[in-house]
Amino acid sequence: MKSLVLVGGGHAHLSVLLSLTHRKFSKLEIVLITPNRFQNYSGMLPGWIAGHYSKAQLQINLQSLAQKANVHLIVNRVIGIDAEKSLVYLPENNQIKYDLLSVDMGCETDVSKLRALQEKLLPIRPLDNFIEAWSKIITKKQNTSNYHLVVVGGGAAGVELALAARYSFKRSKMYDRGHVDLVVSESGLLTEFSPKIQCYIKNILFKAGITVHYQKASGTKEGLILSNGKFLAADCVIAATGTQAPLWLQKSNLMLDKDGYIAVDSCHKSLSHTNVFATGDISSRPDSIITKSGVHAVRAGPILFSNLLATQNGEPLTFYYPRKYSLYILACGPRYAIATWGKWSIQGKLVWYLKNWIDQKFVKKLNASI
Repeated sequence: MKSLVLVGGGHAHLSVLLSLTHRKFSKLEIVLITPNRFQNYSGMLPGWIAGHYSKAQLQINLQSLAQKANVHLIVNRVIGIDAEKSLVYLPENNQIKYDLLSVDMGCETDVSKLRALQEKLLPIRPLDNFIEAWSKIITKKQNTSNYHLVVVGGGAAGVELALAARYSFKRSKMYDRGHVDLVVSESGLLTEFSPKIQCYIKNILFKAGITVHYQKASGTKEGLILSNGKFLAADCVIAATGTQAPLWLQKSNLMLDKDGYIAVDSCHKSLSHTNVFATGDISSRPDSIITKSGVHAVRAGPILFSNLLATQNGEPLTFYYPRKYSLYILACGPRYAIATWGKWSIQGKLVWYLKNWIDQKFVKKLNASI
């Protein structure tokens, strides 16, 4: 019997697992390798930090979902791939042979300029580590005077985390004793969004009492040195500085792009190996600029399932065409959000409840299928 190995429990693979609960692959043994039995849904992370959700509401039960899909779950880390030998490497010299491989796993946070912070540094990835560390911060620092949190990163993740953290401090005993700063590069805030959205967010950050620094930052043991020479003391620095590909991909024998991500075609098949697919943050398409967003991974999921099935049956593959515009909803700390679709935008409490409905529907759909 041939084997399909799914590396990672990302958004696209969640869609594949859900599809497998309704339609099985004949004569194909399927294995899912992921570090944890539960997948924390990143879209609800700011809401969890702000106190709107319990940890349980974020979690997708991968173990039960895999069982229902007739997929063998291996709870472990992947430390390497050899596409020439069709092998996936695990710790302690363990290896898994595959006939067909799909990779949909999270990347690493780029902390190259912040490592000197040592124990004060908190990257947002891996997400499980972040959640565990954030819980400890809230528990240990509630009675600390003048607790200073700095978020580095001017993208959507950095903005949402800064606003969520400030709201969390406001709700807790850390009110007026928990300060939040946001450090973004000189290029600006939310550069992937329209000037109108940038203006909205600047106003919301100001009202929340978050100071924004438009400077590059380097880490020290005590805090950050900004490019203008200013020192920014910090008890904790959250790094939302974008992703970098795992270094072990360099030895995978897969074709990679210039930044080290797996190069794929419009069907999300590897450009170098016909039995390898990749989606999500770890993949890169030279034919199309796709932002590293869960929105695209969710939409690519059904296409990935179709292409894995087609590959097994020797049938033509389906292209994934990313939409020109996607609905993006930015959480703003309290139950308030901004929605944007191309040049159209709207903000308010009702927008947050729309995001809440979409997110909870997504998680409940996956857990309800168990």
